[in-house]
Amino acid sequence: MSKGVLLVNLGSPDSTDPNDVKKYLDEFLMDERVIDVPFWARSLIVRGIILNTRPKKSAEAYEKIWWEEGSPLIVLSERLQEKVNELTSVPVALAMRYGKPSIKSGLQELHDQGVDEVLLFPLYPQFAMATTETIVVLAEELRKKDFPNMEFTTVPAFYNHPDYIRVLANSISEKLKGVDYEHILFSYHGVPKRHIRKSDITKSHCKIDGSCCQTPSPAHQFCYRHQCYETTRLVAEYLELKKETYTVTFQSRLGFDPWLQPPTDRTIERMGINGTKNLAVVTPAFVSDCLETLEEIAMEGKEIFHEVGGKDFTVVPCLNDREDWVKVLARWVDEWAFSEPVKA
Repeated sequence: MSKGVLLVNLGSPDSTDPNDVKKYLDEFLMDERVIDVPFWARSLIVRGIILNTRPKKSAEAYEKIWWEEGSPLIVLSERLQEKVNELTSVPVALAMRYGKPSIKSGLQELHDQGVDEVLLFPLYPQFAMATTETIVVLAEELRKKDFPNMEFTTVPAFYNHPDYIRVLANSISEKLKGVDYEHILFSYHGVPKRHIRKSDITKSHCKIDGSCCQTPSPAHQFCYRHQCYETTRLVAEYLELKKETYTVTFQSRLGFDPWLQPPTDRTIERMGINGTKNLAVVTPAFVSDCLETLEEIAMEGKEIFHEVGGKDFTVVPCLNDREDWVKVLARWVDEWAFSEPVKA
């Protein structure tokens, strides 16, 4: 069999035009694993409310961070794919869960090169319904329909993989070298609490009560909250951070459902009010800088912090196409290509 790799990231609108943003948001928010309510209710929420109000505001946000080459997330993902491809022994293609290039086009690209065994590589360190799971489900649907002779191997969540922890920790220490920060926020993308419970394969472990994430359980294999806290714990251990010097928060709330707490924006505000002058933020749920890191954190978060008396606000870039990250991905790919499993 001929092997190949499909790197899959979130995606982006084709441009900052509100019509393109509306098209993208429709595909994204109509995903039943993003807004997990019955179709009629999802249509009412998304197409009846959100798409009539949000595209213009979102388009303005994208305009703030858009690069001359295009969407930062797309450009950075392309750079990563190109660099990994140069170092590996098998072809590496790129796809987005929403927008272009699509997962179908990525699989077609590999198919046209004779590939019939694919390493499906969601570019998300932590597992979540709205990220890893939706990629795997769609890819499998496409395989059955359009690529029946293909076989998939999916890279598991690598939130605790020593290679990932080392690279992430080194990226933090490099950015904060010489920076007089008082506290680090580990800001992860938020999800509704019900997503945590729905992903609980034991159907009983996840209470989201402050203790279940520290109590060993098979549920942790698919528990986004546990994996966020574990990533933070391992990085803090690697960097020898004292517990009182860092906090885990969750950003990007949508709607009125109970989401994971504490919220990043309110934590930034509270810390500034309480006298923190120098704050650093790292966003380990993302491997590529995007709207949520470049605008929501680096711009909005900074503005909030300054408005309440904060002074220095340092944002650690995502791993993007760092050389050490590229080498890790290339090694994982080659280990798989030569039948040695990528362990997480």
